This record gives sequence, structure tokens and C-alpha cells, in this order.
Amino acid sequence: MRSGKDNIVQACPLAALAALLPITLGGAAARAENFTVLHSFTDISDGANPSAGLINVGGTLYGTTVDGGLGNWGTVFKITPAGVETVLYSFGYVPNGYGPGGDLINVGGVLYGTTGGGGTQNCGTVFKLTPAGAASILHSFKCAPADGQDPGAGLINVGGTLYGTTGFGGTNNEGTVFKVTQAGVETVLHAFGASADGKHPAAALINVGGTLYGTTYDGGTNNFGTVFTISPAGVESVLYSFQGGTDASLPLAPLLNVGGTLYGTGSRGGSFCRIKSYSCGAVFTITLQGHETVLHTFQGKPDGAYPEAGLIYSGGNLYGTTAWGGNGGNCNRHGCGTIFKLTPAGVETIVHSFSHQDGIYPESSLLKLGQFLYGTTNEYGGSYFGTVFAVKVH
Repeated sequence: MRSGKDNIVQACPLAALAALLPITLGGAAARAENFTVLHSFTDISDGANPSAGLINVGGTLYGTTVDGGLGNWGTVFKITPAGVETVLYSFGYVPNGYGPGGDLINVGGVLYGTTGGGGTQNCGTVFKLTPAGAASILHSFKCAPADGQDPGAGLINVGGTLYGTTGFGGTNNEGTVFKVTQAGVETVLHAFGASADGKHPAAALINVGGTLYGTTYDGGTNNFGTVFTISPAGVESVLYSFQGGTDASLPLAPLLNVGGTLYGTGSRGGSFCRIKSYSCGAVFTITLQGHETVLHTFQGKPDGAYPEAGLIYSGGNLYGTTAWGGNGGNCNRHGCGTIFKLTPAGVETIVHSFSHQDGIYPESSLLKLGQFLYGTTNEYGGSYFGTVFAVKVH
């Protein structure tokens, strides 16, 4: 895999969705009692290793794969709720982008996204794509110190301007927050890495009342990552530095705003768990004033482990995925990942444990439509290269 997030994981010690429109579920998924694989990716002719979630545009789901496609540099695809998948665009290395790892967004009928590599300087890109598959590069990153590098997350739209993060680049080569107009004019708003600032943001931003909130994978006073705020003009401050130990740590996912309280996941942290003597990650809440509380600590098996994706809120509950854990498969004896439900009080239920035939290692946020959750797995399924799935929830 070649996403910006993977570059961060290798270098360190370890979205705004379109409006949800009602759709009718058909085909194999309609016949499934609970969990159904809608599509198994097949690599070169198709796509491979999706690490991003899906968005709904007019009843069709759109997503990306980090690898596969005609040049094996990643794809943008669409898929119907019945499981009919079509590759819209295959990326092509330099000067094109490659390795799209973040969620797409829909702005006025045009899809926008990021690639972790490629572009004129091979530092990543922001691209746009019509629903018919006509692609163009909106911005090619220039790397440190002048610009960002390795954007591994999706974008958000604030008043017609797109905002995002890069895992590296900037003055200190520790990542940036940037904005880019729909005409392609890009500005670095903040370069991470100074003093007790965060480092290596791997997640998309969210907009709460005109202030942007995000996370960094590491850095902060304890080097376990941060929650930060930044104004659209670029004034940044650290809202919270993760503490390590039983606290959440090393967040890879965006935050979720539910009534003025932010919810998030730490890919590590929490109490001791059963996987390789490591902590298995946690769900946390944080107020807009910076008071943080661990809501749930993962335990590995039969519970999940290593939540790398953000949460969604539906019907009074939180839903998310863990990349490991659960009881569904071997996966080095540690479980192949889960879908979980969590009440606001922290009571957790495992909705589904993944196995090899389902696809394994879900790294993306879920999309809730009707009674179904839709998502992607990074590997296996029918052809080893990951899946799109649907699971019915009550």
C-alpha cells in the first residue's frame, strides 16, 4: 500500500460525506440476513486494497483503492447497492497522483480527493474527478519546507474552499494543514512540529462552528498525539495532548461532533490487552474546552483491536471499525477486525467479526444508509485484494 497514512505508520512507532440519500438495497445484499460481501476486488483489472470509506452520490456509492487498476497505482470506483462495481479512473504514477487513501467528497457534483504520492514533485496531489471519470490534478504538493507532502486523508469543504492535512512536509517536515481553492490555489496554513505541537496528522478535519478540529498521530507534550484546533486563517492551538498509558493514543482518524462533544478513536492506548502485550486502542470523548475522557478500551479478542477509522452516529449509538481483533478469523491469531456499536455511556456490542471470506483489516469509516452499514476491507475476500461490504443493523 502506498497511502500517506501508511507512510506515517512506517515512519512513526506504529470525512465529510456527501448528503445521504435514500437508496434501495438490491441484489445479493437484499438476500443477506446480516453481513454480505458486495464486491471483491481483483487487482489490475479492478482495484486493490481500499483503505478509504464510501460516499453516497445520488444512490451510487463512490470510493478509492490504494493499489490496483490499469497501472497498479490505485483507482476511483463506483458501486451500486446491488454490488455492480465500475472503475471510473486508474491513477498513473508521476506526474499523475497515485495511492489515494482518503475519503472522497462531493462538491457541486464533482468529486475531490487526495493521493499520497505522485504529482510533479512526487509528494502527493489534490485531484478532482467528474462522476463520468474525467480527472485532473488540482494541486501537486512540493514537499518540505515550502509545502506539504503525503496527504493521506480526505478533504472538507468550508464555504467553497477545500481544507486538508498532509502527514509530512512543511517547515519542520512534520506535516501541515492546507487549504486549496477549487481553482487550484493552495496555501499552507500551519506547519506542525514546533515545541509541544503535534506531528504527522493522518486524519481529515471537521468544522465545528467555523473552527476546524483535527488530530495528529504523534507529537504533543507526551509524543502520543494531539487534538488541535485551527481557524480558517491558520491560527492553530493544541486542545489536548494524549497521555499514553491507559489514555487513548496515536489517533489516525477524524473526530465526530455529536451535539458539541467530540468523539474519536486512538489506534493504541487504553488498558493492557491480549495482543502481543500491547494496548489495543480506545474510543474517547473530548469537550470543545479540551476535557478528554476514555469511553471504551478495546481488549483484542473477542473484542476489537486497533481502531484506525473514525466513528459515525446513528440512532443514538456510535458505530465504528477495528482493524484487528474479534472472533472471525485467524489473522496471526489476533482476529481480522470488527464492526462495533457503542452507546454514549460506553457499552459496546460487536456487530460483526471479519474473516478471510468477508475481507479483513477494515481501516475505513462506515456509511449508514437505511438499515445497512457500508464499508471496505483492505485485504482478502474472494481475490485477496479487499472488499466492499454491507451489514444490516437493527
